[in-house]
Amino acid sequence: MTRLFDLVRLNLPGCVGAGRLKKLLAACAGTEDVFRLSPQSLQEICNIGPRTAQKILDDKYRGWAATELKKVEKKGYRLIPFGDSQYPALLTETPDPPLVLYVRGDVQCLHSTAIAIVGTRRCSRYGRETARRIASELGALGLTVVSGLALGIDAEAHRGALDAGAKTIAVFGTGIDHIYPAEHDGLARQVEASGAIVSEFPLGTKPRKENFPRRNRVISGLSRGVLVVEAPVRSGALITARTATEQGREVFAIPGRADNPSAAGSHNLIRDGAKLTVSAKDILEEIAPQLADRALTSPAAPEAQPALDLTPEEKTVLQVLDKDPMALDTVIVESGLDAAAVTGVLLKLQLKQLVEKLPGSMYARK
Repeated sequence: MTRLFDLVRLNLPGCVGAGRLKKLLAACAGTEDVFRLSPQSLQEICNIGPRTAQKILDDKYRGWAATELKKVEKKGYRLIPFGDSQYPALLTETPDPPLVLYVRGDVQCLHSTAIAIVGTRRCSRYGRETARRIASELGALGLTVVSGLALGIDAEAHRGALDAGAKTIAVFGTGIDHIYPAEHDGLARQVEASGAIVSEFPLGTKPRKENFPRRNRVISGLSRGVLVVEAPVRSGALITARTATEQGREVFAIPGRADNPSAAGSHNLIRDGAKLTVSAKDILEEIAPQLADRALTSPAAPEAQPALDLTPEEKTVLQVLDKDPMALDTVIVESGLDAAAVTGVLLKLQLKQLVEKLPGSMYARK
């Protein structure tokens, strides 16, 4: 309990990164010895400034740590310190594992065979469907799906695992008591019931830009491999892929349309050596070959649609549309029909359940 208390105290908000703290602990015989060091020694060992060194040694944070432990106990959460038997072995192997893990849900799922699925928040319909499908395929074979509960690809990865009745883990860049984004409160509760919510950040930590790259190394650190579904050239998903490579994990990427900027980062990963992936089988061949033969070799073929009588205008508009959302103005230009005709045709195609209207006057084929 003393060691847990000390690690929680060292993990205080605005302190130093896990890598430096790990170096500090290695230089001391025990956690209690850290607080016997002089400010000068702390600065030299951790390469930190005098203010940060004084903050670590400030006795008022003993009270903060005691309060933090009481909050965790009151809420029924778990705190797992680095070095504990419950601490995930895979995460231990990484260069800068968190000093402590806050956990809501099933601690045991942190030890399961897991794959991370990540991608952009502003994903296409194809990206959403692909993330959910592959997560479901992996979950059906007993693998755990790890992601970050963000909008877009992350959320669909969690939902795919839940569809299969599988375990899923959400790694937060906030405290585990602060759901972000707020609209995923219901999804977070489903994840907690099925698997676990994990964070290294103290309770009450709000979203901060610098916390999410730190969060991403935990996503990859808990996983045997990372699948990037859609990612532009500047994306947090690519940070996760990079940390996965540094941690010795496999990296997989879904190919997208050549003209889709949300797939540009994924294409760069494939160019640089990530495995081109279209189904769970491609992933399992690398991390669990004994399961590969049980996975689908390619996406399931769509069910045959009943033949429908379509007018020439309806056929024209349907040929223009894709599964990716398309703006009304684009449909008008590419169909060559006038605006009134296109609007009427789109309404008829919706009634025939061939087209879906999306927010922002966007349309996509079903």
